[in-house]
Amino acid sequence: MSVGEEVQNVQVPPQQSLGTAAARNLATTTKSAPQMQEITSRWLLKMLPWVQVQGGTYRVNRRLSYSVGDGRVTFVQTGDRVAVIPAELGELPALRGFGDEEALAELARRCEQRDIPAGRLLATAGDAADRVFLLAHGRVEKIGTGPYGDETVLGVHADGAYFGDHALIEGDALWEYSARAVTDCTVLTLQRADVLNLAERSDSLREHLAGLLAIPQQRTNKYGEAEIDLSAGHVGEAVVPHTYVDYDSAPREYELSVAQTVLKVHSRVADLYNQPMNQTEQQLRLTVEALRERQEHELINNREFGLLNNCDYGQRIQPHDGVPGPDDMDELLSRRRGSKLFLAHPRAIAAFGRECSKRGLVPESVDVGGQRMSAWRGVPIFPSNKIPVTDARTTSIICMRTGESEQGVVGLQQTGIPDEIEPSLSVRFMGIDEQAIISYLVTAYYSAAVLVPDALGVLENVEVSRWR
Repeated sequence: MSVGEEVQNVQVPPQQSLGTAAARNLATTTKSAPQMQEITSRWLLKMLPWVQVQGGTYRVNRRLSYSVGDGRVTFVQTGDRVAVIPAELGELPALRGFGDEEALAELARRCEQRDIPAGRLLATAGDAADRVFLLAHGRVEKIGTGPYGDETVLGVHADGAYFGDHALIEGDALWEYSARAVTDCTVLTLQRADVLNLAERSDSLREHLAGLLAIPQQRTNKYGEAEIDLSAGHVGEAVVPHTYVDYDSAPREYELSVAQTVLKVHSRVADLYNQPMNQTEQQLRLTVEALRERQEHELINNREFGLLNNCDYGQRIQPHDGVPGPDDMDELLSRRRGSKLFLAHPRAIAAFGRECSKRGLVPESVDVGGQRMSAWRGVPIFPSNKIPVTDARTTSIICMRTGESEQGVVGLQQTGIPDEIEPSLSVRFMGIDEQAIISYLVTAYYSAAVLVPDALGVLENVEVSRWR
């Protein structure tokens, strides 16, 4: 008997119960709501105190300050040649407000490029300072002398920084510290002699430099604000000084930004497929989640109001060894009072943890709304994947003080808008088109403001891929 004949003779028992395939037609499956991998904890949105901006614009009034023109310089690179953008020279305090494009272009051409190997001194403390250094690429340490004569690191300069700018207008300027290249550096130097030489031929530059002589006469405190005259400790009938508090005549204003999308749902889906879950509600829920994720991204990275771009350059520091160590976190904390939180990419938090482990340190944890969060010196460290990690595997760590009463960082919103479903977020019905598609306009309004410069600090260029 062949195999085929044996198969034909096998008796198949009759089916005695309903099959699973048929049974599923009558069964209601147990299902989850639609899931979304993009959703994160969004700690920044949770921890920022939000201020109601009724008029759509928030004005930050401050005392009059004279410490302007201390930003960073931008360069352009062509092969191995680097040049400074002429208008960027206006970031130097000596050239702030100077608008003669031809003179700035001439000064930019006179900048001399130098490639400095790691370990070499660019300047020595006590020597005459006759040029400004523009750091196009690399890291430079500011070296000083400790109280017992030992060498100490006062700070670090990185890409876009400059130092020695006082040499452009002070004939007897001296270097207050030594500058040493930590890595191979590319710098541009502009000598005082070149500036003075051009001033002899440029009336606008000569008048601008002469006008700077009036600026040192302004009495300021250590923050660059107009001084308030006070008298203390006097006896008898001493004359009490007269004073007033001068305000900034052109305070910064923050307009609420917007994030929008149009959600479309076919009427057939909305009518027939709403059990056991409402399709429109689920579509809207996921759309709102994506909108809130974008909102947090903008609060960190937006060029106009994002925290990374609006941190004062005086509050930006560089890690001493590239990686985020306890000393760097301490320095970041020391720049401001009442720090409420750190914000860092999860990889930066892991890198900080490795550095603590190397030193035998165990970061403490604090309770935040029932959750245990890693902390340093009692300040919680919140993770955020919105802080970018560059191709060079570097990122930033943000530290901030929050709240209006603390002169900190605040979020801006406007509640009570039409068709609002969440604070400052609305969903408006836009109608049904000829294809029977229902449209909803989903809108979120938001921004952020830094009330005083020292409310926000950033530890920049921290390495997250060093394992040894």
